[in-house]
Amino acid sequence: MQIRMTTWFGAMVALVAVVGCAGQSNSNSAIDNPASRDFTSSRPGAKNATGKQLLVGVVFDSGGLGDKSFNDSAWAGVQRCIKEFGIEEKHVESKSEKDFEPNLTAMADAGCDIVFAIGITQQKALEAVAPKYPNVKFAIVDATVAAPNVRSLLFTEQEGSFLAGYLAALTTKTKKLGFVGGMEIPLIKKFQAGYEAGVKTANPEVEVLPAKYTGSWDSQDKGKVSANILFSSGADIVYHAAGRAGLGVIAAAKEQGKFAIGVDSDQDEVEKGFVLTSMIKRVDEAVYQTVSDLSAGKFASGNKVYDLKAGGVGLSEMKFTKDKIGKETLDKVKEVSAKIIKGEIKVPTNPEELTKYIEKLSKK
Repeated sequence: MQIRMTTWFGAMVALVAVVGCAGQSNSNSAIDNPASRDFTSSRPGAKNATGKQLLVGVVFDSGGLGDKSFNDSAWAGVQRCIKEFGIEEKHVESKSEKDFEPNLTAMADAGCDIVFAIGITQQKALEAVAPKYPNVKFAIVDATVAAPNVRSLLFTEQEGSFLAGYLAALTTKTKKLGFVGGMEIPLIKKFQAGYEAGVKTANPEVEVLPAKYTGSWDSQDKGKVSANILFSSGADIVYHAAGRAGLGVIAAAKEQGKFAIGVDSDQDEVEKGFVLTSMIKRVDEAVYQTVSDLSAGKFASGNKVYDLKAGGVGLSEMKFTKDKIGKETLDKVKEVSAKIIKGEIKVPTNPEELTKYIEKLSKK
């Protein structure tokens, strides 16, 4: 199945790639007995191919709408589906992990044809809920749930993060860089490993200071404190993978007159000129393609991977910073991007692989 996705890298045009997925689809029959939970809903009134409105449910991760990152990217995909397919939608923002299972259940009970679980922290909840609703389709971002009615939407975050680190190492004046994560989980370790590998590939002499983790996707104050510690330790660029908490990192960069690197959505406009680039992760496109497949009767379960080659990850346009960065540096990042796509560079995904990667670099 071919997918065309758009990501930005300087002035580059996104690639078209084949992204495979496996599994069998089930029927789209809705569940009766709608739940009484406090959903926000849009009802444009268009019909799907079966003669009824396609109802899409979304359970957002903590951090919620307005994070200018992960959740907002998913919401952009939903909005595109409303515009192009005339779907109905229901969404709910989860305040804590204990809300995930009841929110997913309520969405299924409300008659949704498909329910999106936005975020890896909903994995256990969806594993519990999906088998109870075999006629409802589900999709989860950043986690694998092995069920015949679940599509797992996965991304090669390490590849986009590699480019961010490579660019940062070519740009830094202090030769010290930082990283702020949200929850210290394997997914965010992927971001960190890719970032540090990119740094060391560009310049082994650049130091990546010990990473800071906020322990929260929500607290901008914790993000700001973490970034300020790194800036005060000499870093002049800090990359975050911390959801809404990362907005605090960007705020700190502006106050310190230094650079942040955004994540998931294009965050370059959050503080113009103080966000070097953003590592864009096309959750919006994954949501859109999944709804498109469902509306066309082509939904299939299994893993669906969105990588650099397919345009699933990449760097922002850098319209507020590319003049400062310069064409020579941007061309170097473009060259290393091509090497990743060709398989000439295999980006590490965890601390163990990162250690081996750096050891191999030192022997060259």
